[in-house]
Amino acid sequence: MTVTQLNRKAKQLLETHLPLLWVEGELSNVSIPSSGHWYFTLKDSDAQVRCAMFRNRNMTVRFKPQQGQHVLIRARVSLYEGRGDYQIIAEHMEEAGAGALQRKFDELKIKLANEGLFDPQFKKTLPPLPKHIGVITSPTGAAIHDILNVLSRRFPSIPVTVIPVAVQGKEAAPQIVKAIQLANRAQLAGEKIFDVIILGRGGGSLEDLWPFNEEIVARAIFASNLPIVSAVGHEVDFSIADFVADLRAPTPSAAAELVTPDGEDWLDKFIGFEVLLEDAMTRKLQYLQQKINWLRSRLRHPKQKLEQQAQRLDSLEIRLKNIIHKSLTNYQHRLNNLILRQKPLHPEIKLAELKHRFKLAQQNLLRAQKISFTQKQQRFNAAVRMLNTLSPLKTLDRGYALVTHSETHIPVINSQQLKPGDRIKAQLAKGELVAVVENIKP
Repeated sequence: MTVTQLNRKAKQLLETHLPLLWVEGELSNVSIPSSGHWYFTLKDSDAQVRCAMFRNRNMTVRFKPQQGQHVLIRARVSLYEGRGDYQIIAEHMEEAGAGALQRKFDELKIKLANEGLFDPQFKKTLPPLPKHIGVITSPTGAAIHDILNVLSRRFPSIPVTVIPVAVQGKEAAPQIVKAIQLANRAQLAGEKIFDVIILGRGGGSLEDLWPFNEEIVARAIFASNLPIVSAVGHEVDFSIADFVADLRAPTPSAAAELVTPDGEDWLDKFIGFEVLLEDAMTRKLQYLQQKINWLRSRLRHPKQKLEQQAQRLDSLEIRLKNIIHKSLTNYQHRLNNLILRQKPLHPEIKLAELKHRFKLAQQNLLRAQKISFTQKQQRFNAAVRMLNTLSPLKTLDRGYALVTHSETHIPVINSQQLKPGDRIKAQLAKGELVAVVENIKP
């Protein structure tokens, strides 16, 4: 095997058996030739490895590599055949520390988003006027002073309870989780103490704000039954807590503004309500006074009421008499009309009328029978005359005879019906003849 073949075989083994991986270390021997490619050495306290990052990859890096800079590289392992040098080819580079945290932040953000912890449907509504506000933050930081100043300015009558926690460091996340759980459990006389919670701190680096990017804090916020306003860092800072919380405030002061109404506005509203109430009461009193005056005007002495009732009773008596008299007159008139209408219906009068009508009907019937008999007699005579005119006997009277076969009695109308020797009958006007056929002519 030649050296070239050996190096090529070694390169193939390295590239095929080692996956794409992350390597953390310190930059040294940084070289950036005119080609735009980067060549450097990545080392730690005990070892080093040569590295190359080609131009098409390093164009996405947001910083220029510096000697001694601590970085995190995503790379694949390879071998430079020309010198037989083992090296890694960088695909991505970021500053270590903050870069690793940012990657962890992005991974957790995607994970929780896929689980639905950021879904708007789970966001709780803030109370319009909270009866008690809980603030989870550091008792010594600037954030608590800003929050209390805003709350005392906007609505000083709302009680505020500070639940102290560490806001950075390893102990911060567990303390924040316990504080959220404590606020949800806190009760007085069987009712919850808090209506809303402000969770926040002032600005800082990504490492300083990291407790608010912990998964346990995010899940505690999501599990809270109380609405939580997240106010972590400055306006440009975003944390996982901001995405899970029911509302995100750009600053702690803004959070205090969001959870409380403006006391001046409420005072103006109360003044307006006072004016409206006074106007309403004035109008109500005026209305009642007018009603009293109206009722007083209608209230009269009982004697006047009795006199009016007596007068009304007399009027009703007169009206009743008039109605009775009018009704009797109407009934008398109707009775007279009925008597007049019943006179023609008396039995004697009705019987005489029926007799007269029967006599007239009898005369009409006799007259109609006589006319009908005369008409039928005339029609009969005419039919007899016509029958005599059409009778065959009249033909025989003129000398004709009706010839029939003596055996078959069939009328003979053609000489071909007979043969010599046949016997025939000849019906005359008076009597008949019996003869024998001797000769036939066509």
